[in-house]
Amino acid sequence: MIVSHGRQSLSSSSQIVEERTHPGPTDDEHRELQVVAAALANSTRLLRLITYIGEKYFGGETDKLHEYGIATEVFGRSKSTFNAGEDAIVRVEAHRLRKRLKEYYENEGRNHAIQLSIPPGTYIPVFTRGATGTEAARTDTHRQRPAVRRWFYLAAAAALGLIVLGVILFFRSHRAERHAAVAIASGSASSASPGGVPYADVPLRILAGYSGKPHIDSAGDVWQPDRYFQYGGTWERPQGFVARTSDQMLFDQWRNGDFSYDIPLRPGVYELHLYFVAAEPPSNGAFTFTVNVNGETVLSGFDVNSDALGANIADERILRDVSPGKDGYLHLRFDSERGSAALSALEVLPGIPHRQLPIRLVMQPTSYTDHNNQFWHPDNYYMNGYTSTKRTQIAGTADPDIFGAERYGHFTYAIPVDTRDRYTLILHFAEFYFGPSASGVGGAGSRVFRVLCNGNTLLDNLDIYKEAGSLHALTKTFYHLQPTAQGKLNITFEPIVNNATVSGIEVVDELQ
Repeated sequence: MIVSHGRQSLSSSSQIVEERTHPGPTDDEHRELQVVAAALANSTRLLRLITYIGEKYFGGETDKLHEYGIATEVFGRSKSTFNAGEDAIVRVEAHRLRKRLKEYYENEGRNHAIQLSIPPGTYIPVFTRGATGTEAARTDTHRQRPAVRRWFYLAAAAALGLIVLGVILFFRSHRAERHAAVAIASGSASSASPGGVPYADVPLRILAGYSGKPHIDSAGDVWQPDRYFQYGGTWERPQGFVARTSDQMLFDQWRNGDFSYDIPLRPGVYELHLYFVAAEPPSNGAFTFTVNVNGETVLSGFDVNSDALGANIADERILRDVSPGKDGYLHLRFDSERGSAALSALEVLPGIPHRQLPIRLVMQPTSYTDHNNQFWHPDNYYMNGYTSTKRTQIAGTADPDIFGAERYGHFTYAIPVDTRDRYTLILHFAEFYFGPSASGVGGAGSRVFRVLCNGNTLLDNLDIYKEAGSLHALTKTFYHLQPTAQGKLNITFEPIVNNATVSGIEVVDELQ
């Protein structure tokens, strides 16, 4: 290993490695990071990790490339409670990143004159040069570093498109640059609404009533402080745990009273997610308000406490086929009735006409992208039960990592959906414990449970081992499920013998 100026260069029998003698990063390193980031664009977590690493490296802040900083700034872990001994998210994602880089340079990046790696034991990037890259490295010695740095951020935005754009601009957050770059990346002739206001970047995620720095959720998505609102007040929720969410920070504050949002959007179809929570049970009956979208009432007499089945329980409502009005704005209005209207967060996503976006959950603390390039969100919408990470190789599936963990016990999920549609539910199981090829304990009859949806039995006396054996994937699919009036698929996992279990859940809209 050759160490130069605090950075490591890796040598191998197949490469001639030159020790860097010039100070600071070079513009070909910037370009290589761009290309690598583009190759990682399908994995939200890896994209955010490599972008953060590049930000600190090229900004001369490699001292911040440590496990605590990455956990709290990239993966949204709490600065006050993060414990690296109990939460291995950074080590797990860094391992995935190193593996992906190795695969990349063994395939499409094998002929690159400069290659990027993250050596084990550190999060500081290393740029290794082969013989073909030596002259290019020397010609960079006298370039002006500030100009290079500015070139990197602007060029990356144009070259990598909306996904990388959103990540980089999160760290730079220059509003005027963001709107100009979005117009270029989208190919749109106009970057402003008919009223002259720049269009909002979509996906758009807003923390209502919040005015601090952006937050990153468990899936790696960035949530911005409150904007586009008129009127109303702000309120900070009393401290306490909120059930049915993997992202407590979505419900730390809200906007309340009579208020509205006017969001400038490009013409198109969007999906709207509204997030609510009731802080405490009402003392004198229902606590209701009304929600309007573009002048049409979508929630009337809405009582969050009743909708969520209790106080301090996250409640999410989803509305598909949402579009801006003729004036180029999506108008949302919240009007108090028997109580003050309140909103914790809102999300606007690119939509599918007449169809809700799929929901895929893995019973794990980190997200996953499967072999079909489908994104699986970390465990969410649950109540009760326990999680166990087995990391055991599961047969009978193209995506064994879906079965990297399980939720077990007696538990429920309340998955939000648009009330107008019917849905297909796909459940993924594996027997991790019972059977001779697992623990060697028990077998058929050792774990038996039932699964219900909105009170209707889907599976009765399910015995995973009896049907598939141990350490083997088992998938069950159910069609034409109707949501409740509250827009939920309430899924109950009820033990009969031992604990119920599940590793993955999919909800797919059945297009009419």
